[in-house]
This record gives sequence, C-alpha cells and structure tokens, in this order.
Amino acid sequence: MDSNNKDYMKIKPPTTYREQVEILKKRNLHIENSEIAEKYLQRVNYYRLSAYALTLKDPINKEHYIKNSTFEKLTSLYEFDRRLRLMLLGVLETIEISFRTHISYEIAHKLGPLGYKDKENFINGKFHGESLDELETLISRSRKGELFIEHHFKKYNGNIPIWAAIEVTSFGYISKLYRNLREDLKRHIAKIYYNVPYLYLESWLQTLSNIRNVCAHYGRLYNKKLIFKPRLFKEDLRRFSNQKVYAAIYIIQRLLTKVERQRFLIELETLIDEYEEYIDHSHIGFPSNWKEHLLLHK
Repeated sequence: MDSNNKDYMKIKPPTTYREQVEILKKRNLHIENSEIAEKYLQRVNYYRLSAYALTLKDPINKEHYIKNSTFEKLTSLYEFDRRLRLMLLGVLETIEISFRTHISYEIAHKLGPLGYKDKENFINGKFHGESLDELETLISRSRKGELFIEHHFKKYNGNIPIWAAIEVTSFGYISKLYRNLREDLKRHIAKIYYNVPYLYLESWLQTLSNIRNVCAHYGRLYNKKLIFKPRLFKEDLRRFSNQKVYAAIYIIQRLLTKVERQRFLIELETLIDEYEEYIDHSHIGFPSNWKEHLLLHK
C-alpha cells in the first residue's frame, strides 16, 4: 500500500445527519429537540457549524463542550455571524463605491483620463505593469457583458478612461492601485476625502478588502483574527485590539458619511443587543464601552 492509500485510510467515514446530532450529544452539547437539530444540520454543514463551537469546548477535555452548552447557543453564534456579515457587506459596498469615485476622479483630474497607464505616476514600475495586465484581463472579460466597455472599444479603439475602467475592478484591485499610486496624490486623496494620513488609509483599505471577501464568501468573523491587521492610532490601540472584527467595524464607521454612519451604528447596536446573551464580546474584539467609543467619532 503506497503513502496515498495510507492517507486515504486515515480519513474519517462520512456521518448521517442523525449521527451528527448524536455526536454532539455525546460531547456534552445539550439538544432540546433532536429532530429540529437534524433539520438544521441539513441546511448548515456540520463542519461549518463546528467552527463556531470552538469557543464552547472544554479547555481540558477538548472533545467535550463546557457545562450548560446548548445547540441553541451554537446556532445563535452562527446566525449572529451570518447577520453581521450581511450587515458589513452592505456598508462595505458603500465604502468601495465611494472610494472608486474618489480615486478615479483624482487620477483623471491630476494625471489625465489615461494617467493610470503611465508607470511614472506610480511607485513600483513592476507592480504597475502587473496591475495593468490584470486590468486588461478584467476589461477583456467585461466586453460581452458591459455595454460601456464595448462602446469604448468601438469609438475610442479600446482606450478606456479611468472613470470607466475602475468600474470593472474589485475592492482588492483599487486597494492595491491606491497603495502603488505616487505619494503626493495618495496624501491628497486621504486628506480631502477621509481626513487621515495616507498610510492609515492604505492599511484600512487592505483590511476592508479582505473583510469584504470573507463576507462575500460566507467566511467566519466570530472568534477569528484578522489576516490584515489595520494600522491604528495610538489612542485607539489603547482601547481595543487590531486583531478582531471590531477593528474593522471601527474603521468602517470612520469612512462613512454622518448619515450612513448613524444608520450603521443603529443596526449594529440592534444586532448586538439581540444576541447579547449568546455572544462573548472578547471573541469579536468589542471593548466594554464600545458604544461610547464609537460615538467619540460622531
């Protein structure tokens, strides 16, 4: 038997929904109604749900859950996270579209409609070349589905101004575009539109781009460290960590308009209050005075 076959033999056999319920019970998770639990597992993969159970595991016997752990609490953590993702996805769309507008407007007016093609306007020439290749691929893929792209090919021989080209890019792309933009223009955009040093805005966009991808692909935010930890001001770092989702929420509300921000904070408070008995603030990085903290930047 070769090594691949040996590894194959180590893989656990699949379990039925009913068996999954029994496994949870044997591990000390209280399940009030097995039939309801089984139906839930038919909609949410056991493996996905088990990631939310990590905070309920006994630290000594990790195969078992701590006392008073319930299936209701486990599913409530999952539902809280799902609704948080949907909420963040909405405001991240607002931020992404605003930033597309700001960066394309300033590039067009400061560097010209096709200024994004000139490597002299960027810090790293190699990265700029790779970025242009990526953009050309995105534009090519969009010709069939986007009339405005086809229009520019027919009328302007494929020369697409920045305000049109930006519309086929992703949050991640515009984050990288901004990071490579020449320093004077980065500083101008950060100051005029966001009133923060450009080094912070660079970091924030990278963090939010990753959060947006997590939300769009139904990833987990609860009890998970951020892949890209945002740069924060010293006074903020004294109040909370930059490793959990609260740090992303903090910078989100900093980048919204006053009206958008008020609406977002009301929705956030409502969600937190609804799941207060199930969630642990430390697992999402919320300081005890989070409401007062966010209101400082009203």
